[in-house]
Amino acid sequence: MNKWFIYELSINTDYVHTMLQLPPAVTIAKAVMYLKGGFSKIIRQEFPELRKFFWGDNLWQDGYSAETIGRIDEQMMREYIKRRWERE
Repeated sequence: MNKWFIYELSINTDYVHTMLQLPPAVTIAKAVMYLKGGFSKIIRQEFPELRKFFWGDNLWQDGYSAETIGRIDEQMMREYIKRRWERE
């Protein structure tokens, strides 16, 4: 993706946590739209049998949660994302 950097990524059955850096011209809402759309396309192609579990055409729920972090909190956020799967 054009100057997008994904630093951490954790995918669980109910949610996705990621730490990424976007160029200033890309809004968070636009980034989420691209990510959800891209992942949805890949999942639908790789696992067409999942279609029977979708609610209509939607793979993802509406909405998202986003936080900004500074350098001081960066390491804490990386550890949080890395350890999410251990808590499941």
